Amino acid sequence: MLSQNIQNALKGNSVIRAMFMEGKMMAEEIGAENVYDFSLGNPATPAPASVNQAIKDAVDELDSMELHGYMANAGYPDVRTAIAENLNKRFGTDFGMQNIIMTVGAAGGLNIILKTFLDPGDEVIAFAPYFVEYRAYVANFGGKIVEVSPNLDNFQPDLVDFEQKITDKTKAVIINTPNNPTGVIYSDETMTQLGEILSKKQKEYGHEIYLISDEPYRELVYDGEKERFLTGFYPNTIVGYSFSKSLSLPGERIGYVVVPNEVSDAKNVQTAIEIANRQLGFVNAPSLIQKAVAKCLDEKTDVAYYDKNRELLYGELTKLGFDCIKPQGAFYLWVKSPLADEEEFVQIAKKHHILLVKGSAFACPGYVRIAYCAAFEHIQNSLSAFAKLAEELGLKKA
Repeated sequence: MLSQNIQNALKGNSVIRAMFMEGKMMAEEIGAENVYDFSLGNPATPAPASVNQAIKDAVDELDSMELHGYMANAGYPDVRTAIAENLNKRFGTDFGMQNIIMTVGAAGGLNIILKTFLDPGDEVIAFAPYFVEYRAYVANFGGKIVEVSPNLDNFQPDLVDFEQKITDKTKAVIINTPNNPTGVIYSDETMTQLGEILSKKQKEYGHEIYLISDEPYRELVYDGEKERFLTGFYPNTIVGYSFSKSLSLPGERIGYVVVPNEVSDAKNVQTAIEIANRQLGFVNAPSLIQKAVAKCLDEKTDVAYYDKNRELLYGELTKLGFDCIKPQGAFYLWVKSPLADEEEFVQIAKKHHILLVKGSAFACPGYVRIAYCAAFEHIQNSLSAFAKLAEELGLKKA
């Protein structure tokens, strides 16, 4: 008999993945060129050529036993040192090898952080809308997600609601900027106020409250926005990062966690996260790709490619009468449902072979997410279908 936990997980299985698989089946029936699948945040840009070359060089030049063998649970020392030095150069930080733990993607990183801190019944705050899997990650360790309502004007966090939601059971807060699903970047003003609130609440309750910064989209920013590294806003900040988006490597499952020295009891936290990496069965991050990314830390995917997609899709959908939040980062467009029931909107879009993800999957009903990390031609070809959808919904004459 299945465990109760996995039975609950089956009931809440990822809407995003389900839509993605539905798109695959639809493509088999009518041809992939006739399906406009915007469900999954799967990068369409290739990994930089330097990444492929670094993989080849590692295989050709490194000792096989070193390259394919075990290493410390935190990862190769030279890789961790390279990442620390790169962050110091880019963001003015002061990290060393000890501050970096290599992880199996951002998901693996978030899970080992949460295992380190959560006891059953502890609460973790997330700002709606948020990545759907946060719920599962917190539930893995007996924790409870507490949702902060969104500010529907600009989708910056509602800090009044946030402060009211913090309790003595609050152990951590997860933040994601640039945000999936809205593409909004949380401002320095927002982050400063958020840090002040957390500092006040830590003193009030007499225990640490950790800010977990989930940063897979850090480098994907537009319109002159700067890349932000959030450890400077609040001392008890721990960063989870993935190369999935910045280097278009989602299938390689490679990332890292940063535990700054300013974190309370930092050395024990660093060691505990390494132990969690082993106890959860990750053991260590994949060895070959660790060596490869360490050689490519100044590389990033073609952000201009996504920017071109962003401008086309936002501009055309707005003309058609859709109400959209213009993304500042990541590669998602957040669209207000023209219908009171967003599920009905998603189903009508399917009739036109457009696959969208409903906002309730991100704890924010009344909206849908469009992942525009697709071929430019794919987006161009979808516009006639969006025009027919707008016409059916009475938004504007197509």
